[in-house]
Amino acid sequence: MSQEAWLGIDLGTQSVRALVVGADGGVLGSGTAPLAGRRDGIRHEQDPGEWWAAVCAASRAALREGPRIGGLAVCGTSGTVLLTDPDGHPATPALMYDDGRAWAEAERLRSAGLAVQHTWGLPKALWLARKHRPGTVTHQPDLVTTRLVGRPVPTDSSHALKTGYDVRGEAWPDAPTLPGALVLPDVVRPGTLLGEVCAAAAEATGVPAGTPVIAGMTDGCAAQIASGALREGSWNSVLGTTLVLKGAACVPVHDPTGVVYNHRAPDGSWLPGGASSVGAGVLTAAFSGADPATMDRQAAAHEPAGAITYPLVSPGERFPFLAPDATALVLGEPAGDADLWAALLQGVAFAERLCLDYLHHLGAPLDGTLTFTGGGARSPYWNQLRADVLGRPARVPEQTEPALGMAALAAHGVTGEALADVAERMVRVRTVVAPRPARTAVFAEPYARLVDELAARGWLPSPVAAHARSRLNLDTAES
Repeated sequence: MSQEAWLGIDLGTQSVRALVVGADGGVLGSGTAPLAGRRDGIRHEQDPGEWWAAVCAASRAALREGPRIGGLAVCGTSGTVLLTDPDGHPATPALMYDDGRAWAEAERLRSAGLAVQHTWGLPKALWLARKHRPGTVTHQPDLVTTRLVGRPVPTDSSHALKTGYDVRGEAWPDAPTLPGALVLPDVVRPGTLLGEVCAAAAEATGVPAGTPVIAGMTDGCAAQIASGALREGSWNSVLGTTLVLKGAACVPVHDPTGVVYNHRAPDGSWLPGGASSVGAGVLTAAFSGADPATMDRQAAAHEPAGAITYPLVSPGERFPFLAPDATALVLGEPAGDADLWAALLQGVAFAERLCLDYLHHLGAPLDGTLTFTGGGARSPYWNQLRADVLGRPARVPEQTEPALGMAALAAHGVTGEALADVAERMVRVRTVVAPRPARTAVFAEPYARLVDELAARGWLPSPVAAHARSRLNLDTAES
């Protein structure tokens, strides 16, 4: 094929996905390879050697039709780290994004003045150095880009953020907070040329030797690129197992609690966002084997539901408030399965509204487009419900995979064209869901009750609760 295309590679939790995308967003090839992991309570590890094998399989499948590749970029799960030797070979297992064993290390870093969470990369790197042996801190995509180029390469500032990298000052934290033998990698901005695919990697992956390898971003940022939400005030709401909101701003959104953090875009602008523990995972847990479409049809008769929920997938909340002791709550008694299903759908939508109200409380710009992505966006009923609760329209693209975002970033890195322009050309909007004002009004009272309950339990700060109540009659885009 003579058309130049771009390869995006997404290192997920359960699989590696490779996507070949044309300049207009058309998918020219795709491939997937599974990944295995080890979960045991708060432990979550993967064998980093499996990542490369899966990348090779997925890339070969994606390139079967032989498109000419102009460049590639790789994303991974945020906060997933391992330690490597000086040649870039794994020296430890990989601790995944939600591995929770580094509590003590995180406490020590916080006492030294670093705002980190215990699942972030830096405390986990310290844990690995203590339990195994010191080495170079390496993020999930770094291992792959090192193999692609044939030598160790810098990490990108997006993955380095949760390893304590100061994206504003573009520097690592002071050395006294780290043991002497722990090595921090060089860092470049996303979109930077890391090198070219070497001959050995070309043989293994099917990607032609000499193909430019571009520094990527985290999977959440990759999904944001794939949504096209890169203009100031635009937001992407990713509803999967949990809920993630990411937006675009000219200046960082300051949050003294650290609930909202800011990635640095390739052009130096900012991508603020946060990750909640609320999400569609509660549906799987509560209704294993149920048909979602059937349950959606039945839930439509329960607006609002007879119960109000804050449907945490796991204990503890990170966004829109920080409450490690928070647990899932149900106010009232659901009148059967359909009512409970409706209450869970509505509870996620209420949490989503509270996230946007909290962002407004912090002064974040919210007047751009809103895009729904993630597995939850496959439900037309849930999309309509969320638009009604939020009181604003939402776009639903055809293709929202993080791998698409990496293809767009690769095109930006090679051509120099503005990333927002590249993404908008590649993103194909399937539909726009308009809110129904009458339904928005119906959900105001149960939303207010939930806000009051969260505040009464001491999880939601009183000023945030008051701000949310003051906006009950406004849509979430209004100032």
